Amino acid sequence: MGEPDGSEGSGRDDREPTVAIERPDVSEVDALVDLWVALATDQRAHDSHLLPEANRATVRDTLARHAVTGGVQVARRDGEIVGFVTFGPEEGAYEQDVTRGVVRNIYVRPAYRGEGIGAELMDVAESALESAGATVVSLEAMAANDRARAFYRDRGYAPHRIQFEKAVGAEGTDPDGETDTGSGKSDPKSDSNAGSAPPPSPNPAAEENDTHSKED
Repeated sequence: MGEPDGSEGSGRDDREPTVAIERPDVSEVDALVDLWVALATDQRAHDSHLLPEANRATVRDTLARHAVTGGVQVARRDGEIVGFVTFGPEEGAYEQDVTRGVVRNIYVRPAYRGEGIGAELMDVAESALESAGATVVSLEAMAANDRARAFYRDRGYAPHRIQFEKAVGAEGTDPDGETDTGSGKSDPKSDSNAGSAPPPSPNPAAEENDTHSKED
């Protein structure tokens, strides 16, 4: 899904200036894009397939839309954006027995991690999704991102759907060559999350995942 700060509580010194969680101005989109590129770059270390710079223009359109609709919140200290989270309702053609909200990306700059900023961003995103009618909240994390997975487990998230991947032509190890369930095509979206699906669609009507939540 992304890079939260890895801390549920706040370990910040009481003398440190507080962090404000708020909606950004549309004029700050370029700063948000820079943070998204940093997030996507971090996720490459966890086997994400997203290409950070190659998706800069597409992500700029997506984040600008989030800034207008309220689907992004930032953490600000002394006027500087030090983290962000994007979120919104899941959209799909299938009827479900839940109303799902999705945390798509979360990122805190490395110098500000360990202070509870990621937890504050998650609190705001979850609260906004609940207010919008969500009965469950989902997100994704790269399988190799142990730090992010631990952060989400500590917040009460549990695995719901697991995405499998293999290189074309790779040999399998199942002697029977059978599978217990389908390929996942019965659901228009995979539920597993940290930052993932293809890069955000340039179509405003499409349900995009910026990274964090779905990193590749």
